[in-house]
Amino acid sequence: MESATTTASASLASLWDRVFGTQPDPDQWVVLAAAAVALAVVVPYRPWRLARNAITIAHEGGHGLVALLTGRRLDGIRLHSDTSGLTVSRGRPTGLGMILTAASGYTAPPLLGLGGAALLAADHITALLWFATALLVAMLVMIRNAYGALTVIVTGGAFLLVSWLTGPQVQAAFAYVVVWFLLLGGVRPAFELQAKRRRGSAGDSDADQLSRLTHVPAGMWLFLFHSVSLCSLIGGGRWLLDV
Repeated sequence: MESATTTASASLASLWDRVFGTQPDPDQWVVLAAAAVALAVVVPYRPWRLARNAITIAHEGGHGLVALLTGRRLDGIRLHSDTSGLTVSRGRPTGLGMILTAASGYTAPPLLGLGGAALLAADHITALLWFATALLVAMLVMIRNAYGALTVIVTGGAFLLVSWLTGPQVQAAFAYVVVWFLLLGGVRPAFELQAKRRRGSAGDSDADQLSRLTHVPAGMWLFLFHSVSLCSLIGGGRWLLDV
């Protein structure tokens, strides 16, 4: 019995060290190559059209998380094949909680990227992968459509396989690609929203909802989205490049 307890304790200690311990920094060329891969996904239209699903996961997850943190009741999240999404929560239709919930969508991907960059700068590569997997599992519980569930399962499965089955070098390369993608991919949606509003095809966007809630022009909320994404890219990029 004592031997089994000792073995279990040793296994838990080993798992804890594997997840929350530090891993060696990758070579600089790996960091730069990861940035190049992320750029190649974010800039051209066709790969971005597919990869934008991951940004939508972060966007709607941001709405859902802040809704819960501000005391609202989260009814569910839907992700659609056109890379749009919908998060439904209940509570007061006005007030600070609703404002923070509406403002958290476009700011969530770059802020997640900034947090990921901080973890990578501290050499917590495996912890980043496991933390992302845990967030995706928690989000899966709130998904209310088949396409959304499939998207989250595939994304979470990729994180789980890399974090559990691969070595430190592969984990580092994957983690740096993901974080660069969140930082770079977090910039483009605000510009896309701005273009849609210019064409008059985004009348119920997050910026317009925030304008109605706060009586602040939607353009100011767009400025906030741009500021958060660009500042996150600059700050996160400096951490990743060890500047």
